[in-house]
Amino acid sequence: MPSHYLNLSTNGKIKVEYVWINVSGQTFQSKTRTLDFEPKTLSDVPMWTCVYDPVKETYLKPVGLYNDPFRLAPHKIVFCETLEKDMNPSFFNSRQRCNEVMEAAKDQHPWFGMEQEYTLLGADKHPLGWPKDGFPAPQVNAEGLAVYQMASGTGTVMGRKISECHYAACLYAGLSIAGTNAEELLSEWEYQIGPVEGIHLGDQVWMSRFLLYRVAEQFDVIVTFNPKIAAGDWSGAGCHCNFSTEKMRQPGGLKVILEACEKLSKAHKEHLAYYDAAQGKDNARRMIGRSTAPPLEECVVGIMNRTASIRVPLMVEQNGCGYLEDRRPAANCDPYLVTEAIVKTVCLGRKLSRVYAEDDFKKIQEKHKI
Repeated sequence: MPSHYLNLSTNGKIKVEYVWINVSGQTFQSKTRTLDFEPKTLSDVPMWTCVYDPVKETYLKPVGLYNDPFRLAPHKIVFCETLEKDMNPSFFNSRQRCNEVMEAAKDQHPWFGMEQEYTLLGADKHPLGWPKDGFPAPQVNAEGLAVYQMASGTGTVMGRKISECHYAACLYAGLSIAGTNAEELLSEWEYQIGPVEGIHLGDQVWMSRFLLYRVAEQFDVIVTFNPKIAAGDWSGAGCHCNFSTEKMRQPGGLKVILEACEKLSKAHKEHLAYYDAAQGKDNARRMIGRSTAPPLEECVVGIMNRTASIRVPLMVEQNGCGYLEDRRPAANCDPYLVTEAIVKTVCLGRKLSRVYAEDDFKKIQEKHKI
């Protein structure tokens, strides 16, 4: 917005933008209303309604209140979950079920961090900096060094301005963003949200995605969370989930971490159905067992192994406590579903209900020659 309009007086009125996940379960809708006061807490923000198909309304219940990095203080952005008229969650609302699981495990104090990867595309839906008729230089050079990951300099990085603007917007909004870096694919980036306890991790990851869309919009650039934009030995895009409980973070917690890894390994196929936007079909393209992606067929646990399914970081092994990193979630995963599945398996010992269609996944890998 031009600064002239940002600087205009609102005569004491506050703009509050309501944001919600739409029927797709992947993208957002939003609308703004004027309040006569500045909301300080969620309870200050009134519920609203929206239309999510041509004839049906749903309630918007505020669940997260943030500073607006576009209109600036004192204006706000509020993240909402969608409820039917009977106040039950709408069919595309995965938050309430996740929250019930987090409440059941709250005494274990589950912490999460997510490493959200994404790729930037031009208006022509072609990755930024890629030749129009082919691919960029390989990700790894003749010396075995990564060319684009955490790189600097023209020709090796595309989209840094967007990454930096998004970083600033998240900090201003009040999100727990831990950092950002260029990733292994040219025009691919990553940022980290966390550590955040319980349900609030999902809230913050979704809001961070919304802010990313809005920032990229100002540059006429498209954001995609497609887990695999190029077939073959090009890296995909993940959303690795770091997880710990209070016992894991205490001295001697490594034993608890390894026990959690074993539980997750035994439920590998069930978890795959929770870890992308297509109940595992997207990860069938991404999880090829190379190019820093874990294998699809088995759950590999490793220390300092970045092709493992579940990684125990080196410092965690040395310190004897800390967290584990589940590297299976795809970039387009629903963070509510991912964290719900992990807590059900590790903390509550509950079985998962989603179905993993193994035969379908094998057909996908054959089709894409993976």
